Amino acid sequence: MPRLLLLLTILLYPAVLLWGSVPQETLRRVRYKDGPAYIYRLMLTDKKGTGYSIEHPGWYLSRRSIERRRRQGLPIDSTDLPVSERYVRMIENGDVDVIGQSRWQNTLLVRVHDTTVVSRLRALPCVRGARMVWQSPDSVSPTAIKTKYHNEFEERDSVSGDVYGQASRQITTLKGQRLHDIGMLGQGMMIAVIDGGFKNVDKIPAFHRVDIRGTQDFVTPRSPNVFAETDHGTKVLSAMAINTPYYYMGTAPRASYWLLRSEDQQTEQEVEEDYWTMAAEFADSVGCDLVNSSLGYNEYDHRYQSYRQWELDGRTSFASRSASMMARKGILLVSSAGNSGMGTWKKIGVPADAEHILTVGAMLADEPHKIAPFSSVGPTQDGRVKPDVVAIGAPARLVNGRGVIMDDMGTSFSAPIVCGLAACLWQALRKCTAEEVIDLIRQCSSNSEHPDNIYGFGVPNFWRAYMVGKMKSEESATAYEE
Repeated sequence: MPRLLLLLTILLYPAVLLWGSVPQETLRRVRYKDGPAYIYRLMLTDKKGTGYSIEHPGWYLSRRSIERRRRQGLPIDSTDLPVSERYVRMIENGDVDVIGQSRWQNTLLVRVHDTTVVSRLRALPCVRGARMVWQSPDSVSPTAIKTKYHNEFEERDSVSGDVYGQASRQITTLKGQRLHDIGMLGQGMMIAVIDGGFKNVDKIPAFHRVDIRGTQDFVTPRSPNVFAETDHGTKVLSAMAINTPYYYMGTAPRASYWLLRSEDQQTEQEVEEDYWTMAAEFADSVGCDLVNSSLGYNEYDHRYQSYRQWELDGRTSFASRSASMMARKGILLVSSAGNSGMGTWKKIGVPADAEHILTVGAMLADEPHKIAPFSSVGPTQDGRVKPDVVAIGAPARLVNGRGVIMDDMGTSFSAPIVCGLAACLWQALRKCTAEEVIDLIRQCSSNSEHPDNIYGFGVPNFWRAYMVGKMKSEESATAYEE
């Protein structure tokens, strides 16, 4: 793509929270039916009366989740315990609906129609604070809209002699094909995709071979059909999961997937960080090994909720605090850096600033190793390099909600390319911890000797990461025997 055309294309892309394009069908607005309404985040004092214990994690975590931690030598701790049921009963009544909770941060989400009841909630001994994170708008855009789709790819999309088809460049640039050549295609790995919707994934034949374990919607009100929402998640999933040789192959075509919706397209408010956290905790509980998040936050509908750049420290925002906990739960989080590089913000968003995760920027497809102008930059407020790595995202080849192979721009799409290959790498090095896999990917990237806040550690070389990891594993085994 000529540089001028690329620049004009980028300028036409809005800086949206789904770090991608806005579907045209979301433009019509209707009056919000259930207002006025408000959602508050209640911070609880403790977990007395939870009814659960650290000694019996099987009551609230799946066997796979417990095994993931055991394999990495990670303990079950008090943050894993569900919120106190006693406190939920104290808080919930006719005026207050509990619509969600975070066990990691010990919070409840409550929905009210009258803000005066919040004074009563704040006065409860089990509540140490309350923050409004959502208020109903006057009007919203309907989002769950059915669209037509293609039953098969166009014949012209076939690439003779290349099993990866249209996705070849974005995989081979990262040396991902070398992992696939030794049979590492994501078998046995489980990936959660946290996004805003997965339009027609249930209908497009190319997705029928994908091992989808289930879907969950954490947005209030729940969507009538996550497969009729935005196709942003469809595109993200395609980069990892599709397996149609000579047309399109993803980076982890034999992994299993959970599709989790946390993005509310009707408004842009802080409650989405609570939804995101609930989705991450669900991914933990069912035993996911990796999470891909192509979502980011910095500016909200209400100015008081928006972030300042000095708050990008991985600990200030609700979502980033949750994201920073994931590696110690044994989960590898891959997050898109954001598309603000050409705007006034320029920096990464939330939760891309989190600690112990892989934040992925975007580089040009036609000129690999050159950063896409829109790709958000670091560092974090506390001086950590961000992004961690970069991959092709300007444009990436994807499959959209109409079942068509197409180009799209954004770090939203460079992130899943990396996430899928990280799953294949971890499959090959199963004894590694999440943090060790992250370190391997960083160390085996093109800019590892001089990481900066544009390219991070550079372009990952997943084959080199495998070879280095294998060598370290063999050395550790030899030392243990001696």
